[in-house]
Amino acid sequence: MARRKIALQVFILLSILSSVANSIDFNYPSVFNFGDSNSDTGDLAAGLGFLLDPPNGQIYFKTPTGRFCDGRLIVDFLMDAMELPFLNAYLDSVGVPNFRKGCNFAAAGSSILPATATSVSPFSFGVQVNQFLRFKARVLELLAKGKRFDRYVPAEDYFQKGLYMFDIGQNDLAGAFYSKTLDQIVASIPNILVEFETGIKKLYDQGGRNFWIHNTGPLGCLTQNVAKFGTDPSKLDELGCVSGHNQAAKLLNLQLHALTKKLQGQYADSNITYVDIYTIKSNLIANYSRYGFEQPIMACCGYGGPPLNYDSRISCGQTKVLNGTSVTAKACSDSTEYVNWDGIHYSEAANQYISSQILTGKFSDPPFSDRMPFLLNLKF
Repeated sequence: MARRKIALQVFILLSILSSVANSIDFNYPSVFNFGDSNSDTGDLAAGLGFLLDPPNGQIYFKTPTGRFCDGRLIVDFLMDAMELPFLNAYLDSVGVPNFRKGCNFAAAGSSILPATATSVSPFSFGVQVNQFLRFKARVLELLAKGKRFDRYVPAEDYFQKGLYMFDIGQNDLAGAFYSKTLDQIVASIPNILVEFETGIKKLYDQGGRNFWIHNTGPLGCLTQNVAKFGTDPSKLDELGCVSGHNQAAKLLNLQLHALTKKLQGQYADSNITYVDIYTIKSNLIANYSRYGFEQPIMACCGYGGPPLNYDSRISCGQTKVLNGTSVTAKACSDSTEYVNWDGIHYSEAANQYISSQILTGKFSDPPFSDRMPFLLNLKF
């Protein structure tokens, strides 16, 4: 385990060092994040009033924090790299949350399209944008009352100078596969992106000028989808991932990339960066052993044992009676050996690797490897 961690850290450091020449200033005073469980730091748990069970949070925080992970998420590593504190969830009011350096509106289960009666989360992208609008209006009200709130909320110019991050769209596709054909899902992509563009425009109209957009990862490689849709081997690709899900993700990403190009031309006074998360995650799954992992698809925390260790009836940390027997979805002995944490979400170790690749700037359009001076401050 120790040797694996050292090897991964050396690889990450070499990746970063190769991309930091000729750096210029790339600092943001605040970050406003929108998304789903990939970047939810406690919003859904606070909003719906439930607690995640241990062993969620076991690696870094030593306790569940509302993150669907054994530790830190990609957004946590990115905040750390920018020497900014972890983002507080918008809906989490306990513990005297501080929003001076930004706010996280991401909620697990959220989609870009408006939520329906069967949605896991009511906090779709449009709702998150509206939450931001209220957040900003309330902040400006407080700032107008004097300096006593300055230490808790963003300065007015932070809304223009800050970074707006997005990692959402996965649930629009993944959820649709339970009731629609691949062709129907592909046909819905333009409507999904119209909704996304509408939200971006609202944020731009509010003064946002720095946008960081993650595309969607390889959905077909998530344990949950392999368990549900991969029982027929002919539906799987050479990596053991569900081909249809990955095809849909690629098509969404193709159109999302085109949209970001359009926005880059439309909002010439803005910085709009498209980040190819799909390629980074696919490379990790295809070459997992190179980066020190033992399991690319099987879940660390779950029930059922190999080859997937996943049962949709019971979530990580839960104890339930299944088939007349009380069982618990337990964690593996070493989650750093697993790419997948609980069947749906990536482990902290995987998030660490993914973050290191994002920060090389090689997977972004436009590339930004010459504008990242803070990379040497990474605290992995």
